[in-house]
Amino acid sequence: MDETGFEVRLTLQRDYQIAADFGIPEAPDLTFDEPRPLGEGAGPNAARVLAAAVGDCLSSSYLFCMRRAHIDVKELKTTVTGTFTRNANGRLRIGGLKVRLEPLLATDKPERAARCLELFEDFCVVTQSVRDGIDVQVAVTPAPELAKV
Repeated sequence: MDETGFEVRLTLQRDYQIAADFGIPEAPDLTFDEPRPLGEGAGPNAARVLAAAVGDCLSSSYLFCMRRAHIDVKELKTTVTGTFTRNANGRLRIGGLKVRLEPLLATDKPERAARCLELFEDFCVVTQSVRDGIDVQVAVTPAPELAKV
């Protein structure tokens, strides 16, 4: 993993459908879309992608720890359930995420598996970043051809 940073480019396709290019030649773009009635639901919206990112990061961190401990994970299912809430201004926000990992393990080393349960969350970049809060800076810069309109 490149520890210096990353860039994702998003381009409006139509209506509320936005394509995300992750800058990974081997990976296809991902189309985001808002659910009906605002969008067409042709892809996940940002809230679902955030939930997937948290779930994927926790799953990967768990797998990494178990594999380093030489514990065979036969199967892993992860479910992320999100809830919405409204802030003081009545704006919809993600109120919480509940993540459930369901591994099927083949091990005779229960103490090593227990140690991973103590450690894996702390190594998940996305989950800990969301928990700690992320500094988000926003700038709106009109494209040069639109600035003259």
